[in-house]
Amino acid sequence: MRNGVTIGQAAAFVGVTVKTVRHYHKLELVAEPDRDSSGYRRYGSAELLRLVKVRTLAEAGVPLAEIEPLLDADADRFATALAEVERQLTARIDELSARRATLHRLTDGNRALLPDRAVALLERFPELGFPADEVAATREGWVLAMALVPERFDDYLTDVENAIEDPRYVALFRQGVEARSWEPDDPRIDGLATALVEQLLANPAQLRVVTGLQARTDAATRYQMIAHHDQEQTSTVGRLAALIEAKLRAAGIYIPRAGSHRPEVNS
Repeated sequence: MRNGVTIGQAAAFVGVTVKTVRHYHKLELVAEPDRDSSGYRRYGSAELLRLVKVRTLAEAGVPLAEIEPLLDADADRFATALAEVERQLTARIDELSARRATLHRLTDGNRALLPDRAVALLERFPELGFPADEVAATREGWVLAMALVPERFDDYLTDVENAIEDPRYVALFRQGVEARSWEPDDPRIDGLATALVEQLLANPAQLRVVTGLQARTDAATRYQMIAHHDQEQTSTVGRLAALIEAKLRAAGIYIPRAGSHRPEVNS
């Protein structure tokens, strides 16, 4: 009879389950010992030592598929392999930390989708007289903008930050929000569009709030999705937006049209 312990005892000594030991056998990480005269497989010190090594490497984060070459590797090769595992683990930890941070941000729907700087701007809008539904529409537009034109979003936020320091700009755009309650054929719409365009043309930095989110590729498609995401063209807001765009085009400002394919935009 061979000296040694049963698979159950081996698993208990090493700190794993019998199922895990059998899985190590299946992967050929640890050879199955021969059966003794009683029909039992007996694990000796060599098998136990190898089980401990496999378990330790697995717990350290080494993928099971990469353990076998390490079991008999020399010191240099072993150290190099472990350094690579450490690099992979560090990258994984960073990824998990980022996911956890996102989960924490989910407690605030804005912060889950927008950077803190954008959220801080949105939080100022009610103080400027913009109603909750307009803030929500702006938020949705910004989420689209950050996804569709990420390379310009920071500059766009800078332009918005500067623009809302101008009381006339705020007053005009607040009036634009109030125009939602007007009929689409209200004669005041044309006058408001003219006043808004004059304000934008007189202040190039404020004009960039309108033109700054034009992508270098698929400009028309991306612009239309961002600028008109909450509008119906037959609505008052849709008519106001169309008038503003038409007047800006008449003044020589490039505004993408639906169906156009211009690859570059004004800077």
